[in-house]
Parts: sequence; C-alpha cells; structure tokens
Amino acid sequence: MDNKDFDEIYNAYKNQVENQVQSESTQGTVPGKEKIIAVRKNDDGDIIAFKTENGRELDYVSALEEAKAGKLAHVDVFHKYGRDILRSEPDGVKENNLDNLDSF
Repeated sequence: MDNKDFDEIYNAYKNQVENQVQSESTQGTVPGKEKIIAVRKNDDGDIIAFKTENGRELDYVSALEEAKAGKLAHVDVFHKYGRDILRSEPDGVKENNLDNLDSF
C-alpha cells in the first residue's frame, strides 16, 4: 500500500457511503420496519415517546424493545450511562435525528 493515496481511497469510500445514505433516505421505508416520524419530549427536553409512520405511539421502553427486535427503521440501541438508549443511525443527516423530528 505504499503507492496508494490514502486520502483518495478514503474520499472514494466516503462518497460511496454518502450515495448509499442518499439512496436509503429517498426510499423512505425499509421493508418490514416502521419509521419513526415524530417524538414527544418532557419538560427537560428528554424524548419520552415516539410516533411511527403507521400512527402508532410508543412509550420509550416499548420503542427500545421494538428497536432491539429489529422492528424500527433507522435507529440503533446503545448501552450508555448504565442503560439502553435509542438513537438515530449515524448517517450524517441532521434533519432525521430523533431530536430534530416533529413533536406530537
């Protein structure tokens, strides 16, 4: 790999990933999975509930369980601060982050 341009390789990889993200975000739905379209926050600004594209309203614990079971699209479950937390998939698009979704 001495003759390879590391920047060029990384930029090609990054462009490929960005194209894939664009493709996935314009497709909208993922077969067999529901997309979260809105959130409810408490007075402290913490997300406490989620609304899916099918109109279902899920409390935080139910949404965690569904995400763990692979039933929700574009979210991941992380174990941090001694508990499980729900987060948007890191795709570089700020508009679809859970914290930036519309409220219900």
